[in-house]
Amino acid sequence: MAKIHPAALVDGRAELAADVEVGAYTIVGPDVRIGAGTVLGPHVVVTGRTTIGARNRIFQFASIGDIPQDRKYGGEPTALAIGDDNLIREYVSINAGTAQDRGVTTVGNANWLLAYVHIAHDCAVGDHTTFSNNAQLAGHVSIGDYVTMGGFTGVHQFCRVGAHAMIAAGSIVLQDVPPFITAAGYPAKPAGTNNEGLRRRGFASADIAAVRRAYRTLYREGLAFDDAKAALGAAARDAPVLAPLVEFLAQSPRGIVR
Repeated sequence: MAKIHPAALVDGRAELAADVEVGAYTIVGPDVRIGAGTVLGPHVVVTGRTTIGARNRIFQFASIGDIPQDRKYGGEPTALAIGDDNLIREYVSINAGTAQDRGVTTVGNANWLLAYVHIAHDCAVGDHTTFSNNAQLAGHVSIGDYVTMGGFTGVHQFCRVGAHAMIAAGSIVLQDVPPFITAAGYPAKPAGTNNEGLRRRGFASADIAAVRRAYRTLYREGLAFDDAKAALGAAARDAPVLAPLVEFLAQSPRGIVR
């Protein structure tokens, strides 16, 4: 049976795995489902149509699954889905989706969301990301796997950040950040490739070199965007590591940081 502090308020209709822990003064709503091994600290609020997977740890004062901060929201039955093995620190807020988009906000697996992070409605966060303190996502943002968000960064609505990218502290992202790229500034501009991150994740030296050549093609050779995309498509035939970059660039309606 779940370990629920006597001072917690857990609705009888909520579904909690047998070993879930719920701290003092935490509130869990009726449409919440929480998986095995998840621990909710004190003073957490989990509400709405929220599903939380296994082995997550959610610290005090986090707000999980409440209605979106969107003037168009009219009480539609939208949702939040969080995966497994996530660390969600103090004062993190994650909102449910809206009917105007997918209707669900999603957070994948093994993410670290540090204090005061905000993930707005309809965002899609991948796996193994790190959001430093006060990183903020507006609505409809997509964050790829292994992205690192520096402290006090902000991402404009509908932007995408590709896998293995890194956003420097204090940056404001107004356009898409391609995979493997480091971006910095206000507005964020390309600042090289995330070489150290790729090395830490076991990328081969040849693949890192291919990513660096791709960066030069995209940003340093003075090519028009369409010409750079064509050149990268050709390069990806010999360097498959570039396939995610080519795919990302083919689907970038907001344009990329330049």
